Amino acid sequence: MNWHHIGILYRRELRSALRERTIVINGILLPIFLYPVMLWVMFTGLTFVQGVNEGFVSRIAVEVGPPAAHASLLDTLAAQESVEIVAGPGSTSDDPLPAERWDESLAGGELDAVVSFVEVEGEAAAALPDNFRVQIRYDRAEERSRQARSRVEEVVGEHRERWMGQEAQARGLDEAGRAVFAVTGQNVSSSEELGQLLLGQMLGFFLVIMVALGCFIPSVDTTAGERERSTWETLMTVSASRLSIVTAKYLYVATLGIVAGLLNVVALMVSVGAVVRPLLEGSQQNVDFSIPLLAAPVMLAGAVALALFFAAAMMILAAFARSFKDGQAMVTPVYWLVFVPLLLGDQTDVNLSLGTALVPIANVTLMIRDAIGGVFLWPWIGVTLAVTLGLAGGCVLVARQVLRFEEFLLGEFDGSFWRFAKEKLFA
Repeated sequence: MNWHHIGILYRRELRSALRERTIVINGILLPIFLYPVMLWVMFTGLTFVQGVNEGFVSRIAVEVGPPAAHASLLDTLAAQESVEIVAGPGSTSDDPLPAERWDESLAGGELDAVVSFVEVEGEAAAALPDNFRVQIRYDRAEERSRQARSRVEEVVGEHRERWMGQEAQARGLDEAGRAVFAVTGQNVSSSEELGQLLLGQMLGFFLVIMVALGCFIPSVDTTAGERERSTWETLMTVSASRLSIVTAKYLYVATLGIVAGLLNVVALMVSVGAVVRPLLEGSQQNVDFSIPLLAAPVMLAGAVALALFFAAAMMILAAFARSFKDGQAMVTPVYWLVFVPLLLGDQTDVNLSLGTALVPIANVTLMIRDAIGGVFLWPWIGVTLAVTLGLAGGCVLVARQVLRFEEFLLGEFDGSFWRFAKEKLFA
């Protein structure tokens, strides 16, 4: 293996990649713009839907009015700009819906909710006279109907709170006496810790996905694509050994995987503050999106290890395809299998330990998440990198064994990697 030859071939592969539109889009442009644009679209959509929901007027029918002591509640409800009583007591409609059509109108969307104020009877009524219940019939499958229920509950809740306060005051109970027990909460996390939690859940997940996506197209193009373009045989005639050729291709695929992952992390960190922070403006705590300086080399090491593993695994499978389309079909299962351990690594109640450090892909996700949170478990970080690099090394050894067979290099073998392994490697 000649490193001078590897360097020449490596630069040649990079130059070819920059001229390939598919690779540039998937390996460079997509990581930069995909998630910032996706987050912006999601934020804009949520804002639009929220504005639409707040803009429409809820159409309700009152089946049974409130007790006489709470007659002002119906006036308060009718005075709401976002609520219109279209039938029953308090209706302001010139053409109210007949009662027999309420259920049909509710199912058809002409009516959003049917409200009944039911006076409490029995011992509960004796303990607190004029107490009442509210029954709301609504269509849970319709957003307008759910919004109408929320608006009615809000008005009733405010009225009930005022009335309970008046009743308690009439019985000589102050605010402290009315509170039989109270539950209070105190948030001990800082704005930096909350931001690190959000970044840890997103960056680790997106980094793994984008590294895999960055290796996907180049691994197929540099193997099955070469065979489809009939340039593989020509490449084998150069003075470099076949091992040097494959090593240069392998490093090229891994490089694009690393670049895709890191570009995506940078783009996500730049955009997440501008997109996510407005969503949290109504919360009681600000969010500071910053990560420890030491987390950067840990993320880089994880990206490099993952890229080396994905590049080797995908190239082995894609090399047995005769066309670019066949190569995509062979490599796609590997790409989708990434999600299985990745979901384990995205669980907030799972920590990096000796057991999880032995689980491929999930271990890197947990390592990155902990590093962003300022937790550096160096022994398990070492195990994580060793496991990932060990898998990459195993794939490289398999590739070296495959290169010994001329029928593979010349494209004479017609079959998948699993058939080749059964008939050749383990024969």
